[in-house]
Amino acid sequence: MKQHTVTPSPYGPLTLVADDGVLCGLYMTEQRHRPPEETFGPRDDTLFGEAEEQLEAYFAGELKEFTLDLKLTGTPFQRSVWDQLNLIPYGETRSYGDLADALGNPGASRAVGLANGKNPIGIIVPCHRVVGTSGGLTGYGGGLDRKQRLLAFEGGSESATTLF
Repeated sequence: MKQHTVTPSPYGPLTLVADDGVLCGLYMTEQRHRPPEETFGPRDDTLFGEAEEQLEAYFAGELKEFTLDLKLTGTPFQRSVWDQLNLIPYGETRSYGDLADALGNPGASRAVGLANGKNPIGIIVPCHRVVGTSGGLTGYGGGLDRKQRLLAFEGGSESATTLF
């Protein structure tokens, strides 16, 4: 059974979704590929304490790596891309081509980009850390402004806590 809550963040309200108590979604407002609200299940503000605590610590600059149980639902290729995202260290970026190379399929950078864009658990599964080959910002489901701000925050040039 799915349940959800909405929690504040420096990047706008975040909708957290769990399936049988395991986090399966983190969506920003106006996010591309955001499922319809009615699929999130009833609201339960008591279920997401650990996720909210880790997000708060992340935004305070105290947490660099999330340790939550996640339920990522997607194709095997999508899940392999999302696994690679979790290997990108805090404050660093990789290109779509780097991820395709790591998957042993150097010609798959476009497919990597599509899978990256469908990541259902943004921020925690750090799809914002993927950039174009030249290092430039490319698409981001939460919007390029949020991506730029998240990267600046992780790079130390923006304080997330002042953005609430």
